Amino acid sequence: MSGSRIEAASALGPDEPEPGGKSGAGGSPGPGVPPVPGGAGGSGAPDGPGSDLLAALLDGMDAALCAFDADAVITHWNREAERILGWSAAEAVGRTGFAGWAVRSADADEVQARLMAAMRAPGRQVHEFALLRKDGGRVLVRTQSSGVRGPDGTPAGVYCAFSEVHAQIDLERAIALSEAMFDDASWGVVLVDVDLRPTVVNAHAARALSTGRTTMLGRPLGDLIVQGVEELEGALQHVLAEGALPAPAEMWVTLRTAEGERRRCWRSGFVRLASPLAEEPVPLGVGWLFRDITAAREAEQEASRLRFRGNQLHRASRAAAECEDPMEAATSYLDFALAGFADHALIDMSADAPALPSAPHSAEEAPVRLVRVAETPSGGASGPCLPVAGAALPVRYRAGHPALQAVARAGAVRTSAAAAPRSAPAATAGTARDAAEAWAAGRQWPPGTVHALCTVLRSRGRTLGVVTFLRGASRLAFERPDAVYAESVAVRVASAIDLARTLAGPGGDPGQLPRPGEDRRRADEDRPDRA
Repeated sequence: MSGSRIEAASALGPDEPEPGGKSGAGGSPGPGVPPVPGGAGGSGAPDGPGSDLLAALLDGMDAALCAFDADAVITHWNREAERILGWSAAEAVGRTGFAGWAVRSADADEVQARLMAAMRAPGRQVHEFALLRKDGGRVLVRTQSSGVRGPDGTPAGVYCAFSEVHAQIDLERAIALSEAMFDDASWGVVLVDVDLRPTVVNAHAARALSTGRTTMLGRPLGDLIVQGVEELEGALQHVLAEGALPAPAEMWVTLRTAEGERRRCWRSGFVRLASPLAEEPVPLGVGWLFRDITAAREAEQEASRLRFRGNQLHRASRAAAECEDPMEAATSYLDFALAGFADHALIDMSADAPALPSAPHSAEEAPVRLVRVAETPSGGASGPCLPVAGAALPVRYRAGHPALQAVARAGAVRTSAAAAPRSAPAATAGTARDAAEAWAAGRQWPPGTVHALCTVLRSRGRTLGVVTFLRGASRLAFERPDAVYAESVAVRVASAIDLARTLAGPGGDPGQLPRPGEDRRRADEDRPDRA
């Protein structure tokens, strides 16, 4: 029973007097109380369209209702009162008060006095009584009673609407829970209608969505969510059709905010809302509850990524330790590093004598000449990093190339092609793809390259070259943790290349090292005792 229904019962109760009747079991209702046809609310009442309507309204109420005349004789008794206490209208109408049948004798006088006191008191009076069922059981009810006045304004009776206390408490709990969820909840709560448009948003959800509580009402979710809205709307549609999901769902979404796009992870639960007034459940929408778990998920992902990369470096070190050729060891480091990290890798070595580290290259100095010595297959094919076949020729990098910047800075340089906005039309997106292709070609990188990370190769205080990692459009741009990992790989690659240079000798090509054991034979031939 809801408060609004009690108010409706109060409005439709015996507030409108019908003069000229006397109360009793076989007569018409008392003064000021509208007649109800026999069998519905009283016996022996005159029939008529107004009486039929009132009887239908009283019997259709969710609240139990009874009425008393000025002498405390019951004149009305609806079907909900019969359901709660078990006494029919024929058994109740005409009795004086509840004494001896609906209340214990010890409590009868107090109950009747408190009920009839409402006849002369202003407004409604709320009380709780323990009433007796017909089967002898007791039930605690909460009553709202109000006086009825006659045509001359004198007190003519009382009507009383009541319900079981536990039902009223359940209603109050539900209302309190709803209010708390939309005001003080520490998780987001959004009510979505059948058109998947928000109708109610609590404060926590508004903060999570970077909007106001009323700003997004009635707007499509796609206005705020750039990526992931399809998955969210699919879950809402499923709940509308099939009911609540068996477990919370985790969704990654990208939000459009005033500060730019933000990627968030929400653990979401969904419940279908149905009307309690319909005979069959009619969906009113979906209740969407969510919490932002982005920080926890990013921490888990970072820990997993670090474990994987650490394992890859360990495996690469063990594999490189078994390589007799130092350049093979250098390329094997890159093969292990590429897994889950990049699509392509290039090794460019300095064609000049290794520079001492005391002073990195400045803008006024001539740029260093780099020679491509190893690379992974391009053109969409994947494969290991292999030495470049044929003569090693300098790579014609233009001034300001990221590889040259990495040498000048003796560090890592990250760069990306300009990407088209996600919501850009197809023509604009096509133009952006063409621009990305031209961007990669101008830097002599494989087609499809969108992101690049160049890091310098340093060993024994000398700059030996540059290693470049490349990513396509399906991957995210390189970030600072990626640069740290690339530098760790570059240290190992540089050590192997430095060893290759040492074994090749001054002016030697590290890509053309002597076969395993050949350097020992040459050393033996040069010994004095072999002359």
